[in-house]
This record gives sequence, C-alpha cells and structure tokens, in this order.
Amino acid sequence: MNHNQNVKSILETVFGYSEFRGDQEAIINHVINGQDGLVIMPTGGGKSLCYQIPALVRPGIALVVSPLIALMEDQVTALKQLGVPAAFLNSSLDPLEKKRLFHSINQSEITLLYLAPERLMQPSTLTWLKSLSLSLIAIDEAHCVSQWGHDFRSDYLALGALKSHFPSVPRIALTATATPETQQEIINNLELNSPFHYVSSFDRSNIHYSVQPRKNAKKQLLEFLNNRKEQSGVIYCLSRNKVEKTAAWLQSEGFNALPYHAGLDKEVRSHHLSQFLRQDVIMVATIAFGMGIDKPDVRFVCHLDLPKSTEAYYQETGRAGRDGESADAWMVYGLNDVVQLTQMVDNSELSPERKTQERIKLNALLGWCEGTECRRKTLLAYFGEVREDSCGNCDTCSTPAPTWDATIAGQKLLSCILRTGQRFGATYVIDVLVGSTNQRIIDNGHHLISTYGIGKEYSISKWRSILRQLIVKQQVHVNSDAFGALSLSPKAKPLLRSEAKLLLREDLVEKNIEIRKKPGGTSVSPTDRKLWELLRECRSAIALELEIPAYQIFHDATLMEMMEHKPLNRDQLLLINGVGEKKFERYGMQFLNVLITHNNATKS
Repeated sequence: MNHNQNVKSILETVFGYSEFRGDQEAIINHVINGQDGLVIMPTGGGKSLCYQIPALVRPGIALVVSPLIALMEDQVTALKQLGVPAAFLNSSLDPLEKKRLFHSINQSEITLLYLAPERLMQPSTLTWLKSLSLSLIAIDEAHCVSQWGHDFRSDYLALGALKSHFPSVPRIALTATATPETQQEIINNLELNSPFHYVSSFDRSNIHYSVQPRKNAKKQLLEFLNNRKEQSGVIYCLSRNKVEKTAAWLQSEGFNALPYHAGLDKEVRSHHLSQFLRQDVIMVATIAFGMGIDKPDVRFVCHLDLPKSTEAYYQETGRAGRDGESADAWMVYGLNDVVQLTQMVDNSELSPERKTQERIKLNALLGWCEGTECRRKTLLAYFGEVREDSCGNCDTCSTPAPTWDATIAGQKLLSCILRTGQRFGATYVIDVLVGSTNQRIIDNGHHLISTYGIGKEYSISKWRSILRQLIVKQQVHVNSDAFGALSLSPKAKPLLRSEAKLLLREDLVEKNIEIRKKPGGTSVSPTDRKLWELLRECRSAIALELEIPAYQIFHDATLMEMMEHKPLNRDQLLLINGVGEKKFERYGMQFLNVLITHNNATKS
C-alpha cells in the first residue's frame, strides 16, 4: 500500500472521516515526505490532523510542542479515544507516572508525545530524545514564537535550535492567527528549511459578528444572553476583579457561570475547566483562558472589554462554533478600554519599538469597531485576505450604521500626511491639523505649511476616529518598521481628487443597535427532537462513565448525522462522519441500540 492509500485509510478508520478538508491532504503528504512547513488554518479547521496522520505513517515518535498543560491533556485524551497511543510529559505527572511513560516510550509504545517548549529544550530532555527515533516535530500555537504576535512566549524563541539538534527531522509550525509579518517571523525564528507554506482562508463564515459601544454593559449582556441559558459560552474581561464580579452577578441572574483567571487557585481553575468541558457552562475569564481549548459546541464568545489587538480578537472569537454550526461573537467597548489598554502598554517593560507596535494594533482594532463596512470583509482584509462581497452575517450588514459625510475632513487629513512628508505618526499629524504649538512642529517648519491648523473644528479624539477608519479602509498605511509613520496608499487617490465620497460612522453612543435574538447552534425539527435527546443522553452517560468531555465521544455534528440518516447496522454507522473503527468498537453498539429502539418505536 502506498502512503497516499494509507493516509486515506487512516482518515476513515481512525478518525472516521470520508474526505479531507481544504489543503489537509497536501500538507500531510509534504510532512510524510520529510519537509518543513508553516500552516495557518482557522480554529476548528483541522490543523491537528496535519501532524497526527503523518505521525501514524512515519516511523518513530512524533513530538508535539504545546504551550499549555490543559491543551496537552485534552488532545491526548481525545487521541486515546481514537485508539492512538499518545501521551504528555509535563509537571502534572508524579515520579511513578513519569517512570512508566519513559518505559513506554523506550519500548516504542507511544506514537505522539506532547510537551511544553520549556521541557523540550532542557539539556537532559534533548539528550534523551536524541537516543530515540523521531518521526516529526509539530510546533502548535506557533504565533507564540513571534515577538509581534499576540501571545508571545519567550520560551518559544529557543525552538529555533531544534534545527541543529534534529537536522533530519521534519518540523511543522501551526497556528490559527498570524498576519503576513508574523508568518515570516515564525519561519525565520524557527529556522524552517525551505518550508511549504499554506494559508487557509481566515473566514469563519458561521460566526456572526456584533460590536456595540458600551452604554449599560450588564443590561446589554442580559439582552444578548436571553434564550442562551442552555448554551456554552465564554465571556472575556480585562481584569481578574471584573471576571469574579461578572461571574457572581450572572450566577445571581440564574446562569451557570464560572470565573477563570490566573490568580485563582490551581485546583479551582482545573475544576472550573473540567466543568466547562463536560457541561453547558458560561466561562467568565481573562485571556488566561482558552488557547487550544478543543470544545466544539461553544455557541458564543463575548467581550465586555476591548481586546488588545485584532489578532487577539480573532483568536478569542475563533473559540466559538468550532463544530461549524452558527455561533456569535459579541462585544461592547468604550473609551475607558482604550485608556486602560494604552496605559498597560505605556507602563510595561516592552521596548519602545514594541510599544509603538502595540499601540498601532490597538488603533487598528478600534478602527474596525468604528467602521461602517461589512465586519467580516474588513477583518479578513487585516490578515491580507480579499473579500469582494459583504457577508450578510454581521451587525453592519443587518443593521447598517448611521454615517456622516467626512469627505472634506478626510481630504484634510490625507493632505496633512502628504505635506508633512509621510514620515510622522498619528499624534504628530493630528497636532499639525489642530494647530498645536508643539516645539517639534516649529522646529520642522510645519507651522508654515498649508494644512497647519485647518482641522480646528474637530477634537483630537474625533480626528483619531477619522484616521482609524481611513486605516481600516486601507487608504492610510501605518509603517510599523518606522515607528508608526503614516503614508497614503493608492486607494487614497480618489478621495484626494474629490472623485469619491468618504462616509464614516456616526457616534453611536446613544444609538440602539439591533441584537441578534436567535441563538446559534444545531437546528433540530420537532419530529427529530426525541431522537436527538436520546442520542445526547447516550453520549452523556458514556462520557460520565469514562470521565471525559461528551464531545470526545462524538461531536454534535456526528450526532446530527446519526439523527438524519438513522443508521441501523455497523456498516451504516461507520459511514457517519466522526465514527471510526475504534470508536465503534468502544461504544458504537450503544448508539446503534438507541437508533434501532427508536426506529422500532416509530413503526409501531
């Protein structure tokens, strides 16, 4: 059997899927052939298969670098349910468990080993691994290696040395979120050898995006959560104090809500995570929660505070709707968010260059919030992906924002950028526009140019809003390599020449925005409701007995297929996506019994 046939067989018999998605098969074949690579694929897009299948084909043990213990344990538990011999090596293991693990590995009984970068790069670990036969090294959440990424981890920087330690072992870096600049830095820092490079579409078409200015956050959140009490969701807050207060308030309102942040006791965090994975729970959390959490049926992600960047927002909202069913990304924001985040950057120990970059990213996200165009269209544009049409699945598509004619204001701003030489940042250009007597302006002679003081009719904050929206519309470019210097793009020419109008979003603080009342998720007809509940009850009972999350038995999408096709024997059940040989062996008959009993009851 050639490896192409073997790959397809593994997909069907082990993972229970009949077809690959997108570029999965091509990526898998590259890795099997021993090539290094970078894969950018949205959350829920099937990144894990890109190294898990090659690990089952190539001889030896595959190393998977993962940043979080919870993520490692979740993936290993899921693989064991598929019959794949996987394990993790981290601080949660006691000495006896470590001894048993090392014995299993030395006996070639483990196919995939998950470990953190800190553990991997210890001299003793590297020496031990060199005595083994490695099939591949997968670096998950690879954006952590980039200093310009949103979750930078200094421990990831050391991973570039893997090239010299294991020169003949293919390395594949994977992440859901990376701008073109971050992608190049990942390749450089990891020293990937002539890597293949696959970038899937960033579009999560099942997610509905909605952003509102904060008026009464509690009232706004309750309106959104109406009809969503029985769903799993995540609510992000900026501070630990706000996390705890919000969780307690939601509990008093009758919601099954739990807090999660790095300041909580380790056992409490672990218990809350376990409940979230096994039940329909709302997790109120800081960004310490969520990376790599493989729960497919999260129906909404809410932000009560502005994230620090568009990358962070995309990564966090991507935790909703991993099963492909409809889900919501809902956010409220206010001026105090911007002030707080800016102060956090200013008071940090980051380099001046990095601080400038963080401010640019925050402004880009704020501009996206204030924009009038389709949210999905402009979100994709941030990651370098062009979408011509509007999505019809966001608030600006369903409820277009009120706008004002900012043509003259836009022309003034563009002209000022030009007149000052396209080499200054936002603060300086706006100071010139409003006629500031800043000594630097005087020294540069910019108090003598025609655009000096022509923007006094608007406040500095108004000009910043105008500029952010011009950046989102890609008429102004921010050069992060030149400390945020502003320059005009070709798209600015029609506005400068009065060949196009500029319509910008009005101040929406007093404007009521329509809330999507319909909760996302699977849609079950009244006639199938009974069978749907019976299948879910069967899954819950098995999960409870095995002490694992229900989705690691079968995803909702798999139960939905069972409900629709009603298989009545082994061969029919194995045709359902997500049902592989090992899962059928373990609990296939229990689901068949439910289906057969229901079929007989409906006939009688």
